[in-house]
Amino acid sequence: MDESCLQYALTEEEKKTFEETGYLIVENALTADQVTTLTAVVDDIYASQKNAGHDPEKALFYPNFIPESDQFVNLVDYDKILPKVWGILGWNIYLYHAHLIVTPPSGQEKNDKTFGWHQDSGRVNVEMESHPRPRLSIKVAYFLSDVSVPDRGNFWVVPGSHLNDNLERPTDGVGQPEGAIPICVKPGTAVFFDRRLWHTATPNWSDVTRKVLFYGYGYRWIRTKDDMTVQTLWEKSDPIRRQLLGDGVNCNGHYSPSDEDVPLRVWLREHSPVQAK
Repeated sequence: MDESCLQYALTEEEKKTFEETGYLIVENALTADQVTTLTAVVDDIYASQKNAGHDPEKALFYPNFIPESDQFVNLVDYDKILPKVWGILGWNIYLYHAHLIVTPPSGQEKNDKTFGWHQDSGRVNVEMESHPRPRLSIKVAYFLSDVSVPDRGNFWVVPGSHLNDNLERPTDGVGQPEGAIPICVKPGTAVFFDRRLWHTATPNWSDVTRKVLFYGYGYRWIRTKDDMTVQTLWEKSDPIRRQLLGDGVNCNGHYSPSDEDVPLRVWLREHSPVQAK
């Protein structure tokens, strides 16, 4: 990892925003060329899935997409983003979940039905004995399509709701929770969000197909959330990328890591000692 990545470290202002709202928007995280290249790969995957029988009128949820292209692999330890990830979670991290979503126009008329609000991680939200619930993981969403205006399948959030274990929804199933807003961003934007943040997908009422890549980072003692096959990438990866792709010395090293388990910590000791604690 090149030391120049430290210029993208999480700032105090960014940290404050993330801690208070549960999300952080980083504009121009991807260049226009990166967006074009990544979009072409996503389009190929989508075409392949349609040929395999995917209903083109429904959103495509496609997990374990990282091995499909080096372009995806290169974002695992992307220099503009990873320093902010370890700035939030620390160094004992890896990519525990990844999926891409393509949301074509729904062809439906817009309505005010309450969306499917949720926190990520399923049973974690039932079985963890704490309040507020623990953060455990975050996601970074790279937007490849223009969702800078509402109704394009934007994901919605309730800012600050990551500290609430419950969310009050309209009892009649019409309208959205108080304070709910759509995330409206341009192509190339990265959006970080706490897994506890109450959020939801929404219908795409526009004529623009929405395309997003989601990278989920969590602590190394968390199990993967999908059947990831990234182990095939270990041999050609450098040590830090191997860590982020789930490599380690043994199972105990996920809980009590040695330097061999977490080369990211070793690198931080030399280049950013405060972050290595």
